[in-house]
Amino acid sequence: MNTPFLWHNGRIKPWAEATVHVSTHALHYGSSVFEGERVYATPEGPAYFRLADHTRRLFESARVYDIDIGYSEDEINQACMDVIRTNRMASAYVRPIVFRGVGGLGVLPRDGAPVDVAIMAMEWGAYLGEAAEVGADVCVSSWHRPAPNTLPSWAKAGGNYLSSQLIGLEARRGGYDEGIALGSNSLLSEGAGENLFLVKRGKLLTPPSSAGILAGITRDTVITLASDLGIPCEERDLPREALYSADEVFMTGTAAEITPVRSVDRKNIGNGTPGPITRSLRDAFFGLFDGRTRDRYGWLTLVNAVIPDRECQTAASHGRTSQKERTTA
Repeated sequence: MNTPFLWHNGRIKPWAEATVHVSTHALHYGSSVFEGERVYATPEGPAYFRLADHTRRLFESARVYDIDIGYSEDEINQACMDVIRTNRMASAYVRPIVFRGVGGLGVLPRDGAPVDVAIMAMEWGAYLGEAAEVGADVCVSSWHRPAPNTLPSWAKAGGNYLSSQLIGLEARRGGYDEGIALGSNSLLSEGAGENLFLVKRGKLLTPPSSAGILAGITRDTVITLASDLGIPCEERDLPREALYSADEVFMTGTAAEITPVRSVDRKNIGNGTPGPITRSLRDAFFGLFDGRTRDRYGWLTLVNAVIPDRECQTAASHGRTSQKERTTA
């Protein structure tokens, strides 16, 4: 972790001061929801990508688990901006997290148990390293995603990622960059932390939102950009063998961005290099941040990252009073 400040329960504070107790409910039972967001360096300065959409999903995930965040969406958006300004970052990966705090050791937290909210920012390059450029080697995992009506896959909850850890650890042991999970029906679902796209005869294919996937914001971005480029896209159930006969495969996510896949289970995809549709979508996506692609959907939120030293020091020392603090004081 390489930034000096973060936002925790309504205050900007030094990184080392943001601590939680070992009896924190989320530590024992996974009762947290979170987001992953990116800030990109653009010609106009640092800019969040689809900040409002990420914050909206954070609140939707919290609603599923009856977690009262205690702040408004606008306050969380402003706090995200404050973290980037205070740390003077040109680009960043940002992690807002909401979790049940000290609330006893029962599965259900005590009435009135606190909910903690934190926002961290860090420098983080390509999630899968050089695979982002040359293509990832992936495997189909033996672990399946949970069945519908067990764990809600649309909620971005901490506990859901125990499944992702099993998928990713198995892939790593096998010498792969990443793993792909099947759903409870043995059809394609998603990667350990990414959504999945196949290209077949010029058409994009992707598992539907009912396939036990997180309906990703980058996934939605790719579908939208594909439409702008005249590339047809179909959401449909896909068997495992569709991977092996695909012309191209790539994975998407805030961390992974758009990562090509060059092989699945040691079988090359196409000629084993990123294909033309993958490359065109990557160009359109990254063009949003260098000005080559017009931001016609208002996806970028500019951050004025330059603030006076005095304001930075004041924010770090004293914090800012939030609506939550004002109502509980």
